[in-house]
Amino acid sequence: MLGHVRAFAVTVLALLALGAGAGLAWSWLAPRTVYAVTSAGTLIADPSTQTLIAADGWFALLTGGLGLLCGLAAWWAGRRHALQMVAGLCVGGALAAFLALWIGSTFTLGTATVAAAPQPGIEFFAGPLQLTATGVLVAWPLLAVGLFALLEGVVAYRDSPLRKPYGSIPGE
Repeated sequence: MLGHVRAFAVTVLALLALGAGAGLAWSWLAPRTVYAVTSAGTLIADPSTQTLIAADGWFALLTGGLGLLCGLAAWWAGRRHALQMVAGLCVGGALAAFLALWIGSTFTLGTATVAAAPQPGIEFFAGPLQLTATGVLVAWPLLAVGLFALLEGVVAYRDSPLRKPYGSIPGE
């Protein structure tokens, strides 16, 4: 029983550590959206900017890639505790994605450049990172659990006695 709990806890804690690193990497890599402070309020300086979509893409790329790596590592290291590893990948991946979102939107590591012509009464600044497509939060746990299940299914099919055709001689 203790081994099962330990496998789950180690998986969740390892994914949380990776989530902190993913948040810092997202903060460093993703572009920032430039905002303008006017008398009417805070507005996006360039309405045709693609930085909000790029931030979502960087987040999905980082967390999805880490999800695939975590699924592969969990399958390779913990097939003896498969159920606990899958539960750890699901819970840890979701928590790691939320941690990466929080760290990435809280800390600014990358360079934030604002290139705009000065106008009287308007101040420009680079805003914090944010996700506009919150569905990318499930990329990490979904890909981790999916790859684990796929690899487990392939190995189970390969080793299955039902794979042998009828009428074959046992032992060949």
